[in-house]
Amino acid sequence: MPNKNYTILLIPEGSHKVRRYMIGRKWLYSVAATLSLVLLLGGFLSLDYFRTNVDRSELKRLRVQNQLQHNELREFANRLEDVRKEMVILAQNDAKMRALAQISHPSGTPENIQVGIGGPLESAPASDMTNLQQQIDQIRASIDLRRESQEEVRGFLTEQSSLLASKPSGLPSRGWLTSNFGMRNSPFTGKRTMHEGIDIAARVGTPVYATAAGIVSRAQIENGYGKLIVIDHGYGYKTYYGHNSKLVVKVGQRVKRGDLIAASGNTGTSTGPHVHYEVRLNGVPLNPRKFI
Repeated sequence: MPNKNYTILLIPEGSHKVRRYMIGRKWLYSVAATLSLVLLLGGFLSLDYFRTNVDRSELKRLRVQNQLQHNELREFANRLEDVRKEMVILAQNDAKMRALAQISHPSGTPENIQVGIGGPLESAPASDMTNLQQQIDQIRASIDLRRESQEEVRGFLTEQSSLLASKPSGLPSRGWLTSNFGMRNSPFTGKRTMHEGIDIAARVGTPVYATAAGIVSRAQIENGYGKLIVIDHGYGYKTYYGHNSKLVVKVGQRVKRGDLIAASGNTGTSTGPHVHYEVRLNGVPLNPRKFI
């Protein structure tokens, strides 16, 4: 049967006395187990201490990061409020523009969306993401309405500008008025006839200008009118310039108000050098003096 005891000999340096210790195997195993347990417990405590320090550092970092995010969110909320105030000003300006232009609100404006939004937060704090998202959605909707409104106003103003440029204005040539619009005694037959324009006496060769923007639809010799220029201005407006001595534009040419189109003359049925000028709307002669 194997020995269950161990002998430990200690021989001090410089001494001849030997010390002998007898250790039982069970006791040795108990000591080894105890030491292992102590080491294991020490390792666990060290690991737990290390983890605790790491968690504390991470918690501190997260707190700092959370505070930074909170500050950024509050700053974002303040900027969002500034944007809302600017949107209110834009809405007011848009309403003024529409009132001046006599344009109603966009027909597609939903009833549950306010044209102008603004004011401080009423319930949720600036850090409430849900509240901020609702504000962002409102501002986006308002921006869409502003864009739609501005496009409509811009289109209206462009149309009005085009109409203004296309509406006859002023006289086509320098001279003096010799015959008005309306019924008159014909200088050729003596009978009462309708004079569908006005006559402006001028020397032969006097420049004749377009009274509005448009496209030359006729540039030719016609009975009665002599050398005639007709300009189609759109929107139903046309102007006639008759009895010219020279035509300087061609059919299809685009002209602007004030462009030279002819030189006055005495062609066609005429008693002397002058410009016969007509304004027609949808084919109906109008008094040109209303457009001077």
